[in-house]
Amino acid sequence: MKAIADTGFLVAFANQKDQHHAWARKLAERVTEPLLTCDAVLAETAFHLESSSVALAFVTKGLVMPAFVLGDHLARLSELAERYADRKPDLADLCLIRLSELNPRHPVITTDLNDFRIYRRGRREAIPLIYPPA
Repeated sequence: MKAIADTGFLVAFANQKDQHHAWARKLAERVTEPLLTCDAVLAETAFHLESSSVALAFVTKGLVMPAFVLGDHLARLSELAERYADRKPDLADLCLIRLSELNPRHPVITTDLNDFRIYRRGRREAIPLIYPPA
């Protein structure tokens, strides 16, 4: 499966008490190559799990691969931050929108439907999502 991993998926995968844990574990079984992500997602994941070790293990064990250099995309990230200012997007969301623009065949795996249903690639294209059942 080729996809982009958001924080909510990684936290749910690692945290047995998370409401989406079973969904995330089942989805992770289908991962055959590292999911793309960014450093901001890994930092958020470490914060929410209170463990940098777990976040780093996702990389070393091949669940995810950081695939984004923030400095290479500052102009576009600034445009996205301005465009979605009313939603107050965090840096991880902006990076994932940009990753989605760069990898249009990769859906974003997220638990954050409130924001990712609004965010668009380019100007109008909806970002394909994989998310837990309601």
